[in-house]
Amino acid sequence: MTDVSPAADDRELLRRAAAAHTAAAQDLEAFLRRLPEVPGPAEVTEYASLLTREERMRADREAAADAAGLTLGSLESDQGT
Repeated sequence: MTDVSPAADDRELLRRAAAAHTAAAQDLEAFLRRLPEVPGPAEVTEYASLLTREERMRADREAAADAAGLTLGSLESDQGT
């Protein structure tokens, strides 16, 4: 049996987390495309649920990226200060 290195496992987890985040973002986009001009309480509730899912998947993706060694510092530019 071949051992898979921890780094390979981390990369696979990152790919899966990225795919889950993409799916959540696509679901949110699909909802926004069918959103009526005047959203009602059901649409507000659905939006909150979809947004929460997308944000959770984004956080999972970022955690997986950190585990795979893709930790980033601040993305904000210090230029012009």
